[in-house]
Amino acid sequence: MHRTRRCAHCRCHFLPDPRVKTQRFCSNKACQRARKAQWQRDKLATDPAYRANQRDCQQSWQHQHPHYWRQYRHQRADYRERNRLLQQHRDHKRRIRPLAKMDVLEPVTFMQPGIYHLIPVVGPHLAKMEVLSQKCHVIPMT
Repeated sequence: MHRTRRCAHCRCHFLPDPRVKTQRFCSNKACQRARKAQWQRDKLATDPAYRANQRDCQQSWQHQHPHYWRQYRHQRADYRERNRLLQQHRDHKRRIRPLAKMDVLEPVTFMQPGIYHLIPVVGPHLAKMEVLSQKCHVIPMT
């Protein structure tokens, strides 16, 4: 008499094939897809030859279809909109974090001769480390 097992993907009970001693997944299509994905992840993690072969196949496909993603984005407005929203979210998160920069000197278009203390403008989330004192000489262009 065979005992049932619990599927590692859907957690339903199933009757394993008696020829497969270590069967962990039932025969449902989604569970078999999960089994294959797990096998591929394990294979990529442990087999350098398989990993190199997969990389070569992907590069070959990308070379044969150079405009695939551009066409995909053009045809799928939902993909573009989702990507745009996610990018706005990433930009917003980046702006919230405090910034610390070592050298931030903006180019100056016109200066009078003299001694200047160059201090970058600091916002509420910015921290600058140095103030630069510099004597400036204006060289006229003729």
